[in-house]
Amino acid sequence: MVQQFGLGRGLSSLIPNKQPNDTQPAQTRDEFSAHTVGAGDESIRGDNFVIEVDVNQIVANPQQPRNLFDEEKLENLAQSIKMHGIIQPLIVSRNGNKYELIAGERRFQASQRIGLKKVPVIIRQASELQKLELAIIENIQRHDLNAIEEGKAYQKLADEFQFSQEEVATKMGKSRSLVANKMRLLSLPIEIQKGLIEGKITEGHAKAILSLQNPEKQRALYEMILKNSLTVRQVEEKTKEVSVRSYERHKTADPQMKSVENALVEALGTKVKVSKSGDGGKIVIEYYSQEDLDSLLQKIQNH
Repeated sequence: MVQQFGLGRGLSSLIPNKQPNDTQPAQTRDEFSAHTVGAGDESIRGDNFVIEVDVNQIVANPQQPRNLFDEEKLENLAQSIKMHGIIQPLIVSRNGNKYELIAGERRFQASQRIGLKKVPVIIRQASELQKLELAIIENIQRHDLNAIEEGKAYQKLADEFQFSQEEVATKMGKSRSLVANKMRLLSLPIEIQKGLIEGKITEGHAKAILSLQNPEKQRALYEMILKNSLTVRQVEEKTKEVSVRSYERHKTADPQMKSVENALVEALGTKVKVSKSGDGGKIVIEYYSQEDLDSLLQKIQNH
């Protein structure tokens, strides 16, 4: 069964729910004109009112995580609005004598393309966190963010509001592993991130490249993918080959240490390196996500 995620407290608090006993018909475009206001008019900014605002009084949401807009889809939306009007009002908040856009960036841009002077909006009070949360949720639910933009949006939530990955995941209604994987993409070299954005490689390719820790090896593998049109499975096999060769070059010559390494790999299910120094030494255990780390800790505690 497909899991249905919630919208997040920021979204639910900014968009009013229709009351069960509300039989009032929806406002038509003609009715919007009766509620046209300027930025200084606060007389009808109640939760259930849709008003019209001059497009010149609306400014962009600084928390907008989306950088790229599909020109063809934007033009199609513009033509739809030209024919049918804006069916779903934009959501804005007051910012001095302007209205700051919270949700509806594509509708706003499409409206400007066809020369609309005014657009229907709902005014809401919103904190910076709510603005960012709502902008992310709206784009993710419409599948409008590419993987890098989504990762940057999660990173911005974590950095600006001191959220852990777990807290970001809860806010967004996503799994922690998904949030962690999107954020990990930001550690790739810029040219590989750009290739992912432009569709030259898939997110599956990018995740496979991440298994190589050396940026130069990552770039070399990326070029190999483009040159040979490698599938994700083929890339995964290539990364295993690179890891094995690297491991063979650096493996210890001590048969006893090799035996210890093999035992640890079998017990923990991940790459382990044991090196000896005098009577002591060190053990390096690799993991690739928070879930891997949690699993390792559980295995160690159970032994």
